[in-house]
Amino acid sequence: MRRGLYQFISALLLCILILGIAGQGAGNSSATVLKIGTPNVVKSASILGDSNMGVFAHLSNPTLMKMAADGKVVGLTAKSYEVSEDGKVWKFIINDDLYWSDGQKLTPDDVQFTFSYLAENYPAAGWMKKTVDNISVEDGAVVFKLNKPYSRLNLEFATYPILARHIWEKVEKPTEYTNEGECVGFGPFYIAKTDLGAGVIYFQKNPYWKGASPQFDSLEIHTFSNMDVLSLALEKGDVDAYYKYAGTYPYASMQKLKDTGNFDFVEKDNIGLIFLGMNLQKEPMSDIRFRKALSSAINYSEILKLDALGYGQVPNAGFVPPSMMAFKETAKLEYNLTLAKSILEDAGYKDSTGNGIMEGKDGKDIKLTFLTRTDYQRTTELMAEYLKLLGIDSEVKNVDSSTWIKQKDAGEYDLTITRSTPWGMLMHANWGTGYFDSRRTGEGVLHVLDDPVFQKLCDDILAATSQDQLQDYAYELQDYYAENLPAIALYWNKVETPYNKAWQGWYSDPLYGIFNVDNFLSVEKKQ
Repeated sequence: MRRGLYQFISALLLCILILGIAGQGAGNSSATVLKIGTPNVVKSASILGDSNMGVFAHLSNPTLMKMAADGKVVGLTAKSYEVSEDGKVWKFIINDDLYWSDGQKLTPDDVQFTFSYLAENYPAAGWMKKTVDNISVEDGAVVFKLNKPYSRLNLEFATYPILARHIWEKVEKPTEYTNEGECVGFGPFYIAKTDLGAGVIYFQKNPYWKGASPQFDSLEIHTFSNMDVLSLALEKGDVDAYYKYAGTYPYASMQKLKDTGNFDFVEKDNIGLIFLGMNLQKEPMSDIRFRKALSSAINYSEILKLDALGYGQVPNAGFVPPSMMAFKETAKLEYNLTLAKSILEDAGYKDSTGNGIMEGKDGKDIKLTFLTRTDYQRTTELMAEYLKLLGIDSEVKNVDSSTWIKQKDAGEYDLTITRSTPWGMLMHANWGTGYFDSRRTGEGVLHVLDDPVFQKLCDDILAATSQDQLQDYAYELQDYYAENLPAIALYWNKVETPYNKAWQGWYSDPLYGIFNVDNFLSVEKKQ
């Protein structure tokens, strides 16, 4: 009798379990999932050790500040902020309705811990040890006391994820810490799982999120190492939209998407740009007259047409694109080969042997080393042709990214084609300064400009205590670029981000494009 009762109860429990699973399956089948396809492959499930994972983690672990559509820096995790008149004390008032996905409340203590922890353990935040004397919590706000004015502090804080103290205080080496399972976050979504084998990051709704409710149930980031496969996934509807950090959908592939009739595009003027970098520590690049001749020998309209298929405009000598705050209209760069040759001849460069190649101040034919990577091979080949027409011989060295970084840092080049990212244009003293200041280091920067005038201008920008000062310095900086040409912008382009018309409400910010909290609170599937 007792055995029969046990069998009945076991059968009943099994029945309930099966019905529960079936119910869950039914619920999942009706769930709305937004799928983003990206070429930004994640190699490690580490939000501080893998740069692509770090970008995606901003939805789960939002930053203290964010950049608005107009380029202004405003609060995100911070409700508001205040700065002292001398620029040395910054007070951030933290939103009081934020909760971690495990139910614990986010507090100013989490924010204070985050920046103290990053300063000590995260190389990219090591600058804080030299600039920030103290980080404290006072009356529900986080207060940063600096040893000198630093006008870019709010912008810096638009890049670092806020971390849960009760999780991360146990992590000794954050750049080596990986977690392919659930990651506690406080955004509208949190990372539920990272499947490196499948190349998918799964986000689920934060059950404790108190803000505006997302209009879909979950988000998946699908990473692709092959762009053709990603484009096919878009066309087939396997993913709903495209995202590339600091990059556009390939212009040559756009028409094929348009022809399906299923796609629209978010179009934004890019803060970043493609430019010609020069080793200013070597002749003849150190000669401003040579740089000016070079700037007139470039066929900008042709590069824009062939490289960006017309999605942009010919740049100004001031380098900084009009999409940036405090843009100044400097002289438009123009292709004039006759003028370029005249500038060289007036500067003493001559072809005395009649072999079609100009000679340098040492009397030898000028032959420049053009260091390039695969991404910029076509543009480099165009530039080599322009140099040849000017009477300058060149040798193109095609290398991979790691070799490019090594040879660039060693000064083993004369010219290179490279790009700036939105963050790259904003880092250091803003407006692209971080790429040129010889006091800077980094994988993508050239650090070739040691002119005291330029470096003082950078320092003045960093020490500015008002928006009026910043605008004046920004204008002065763009005039400096136009007059001295430490680098030459090749074109200002547009960022094109395709999305399936089944979805609407897309919003792109200047720093991270569509991958921002506001976008994922506004996107919804059409009914």
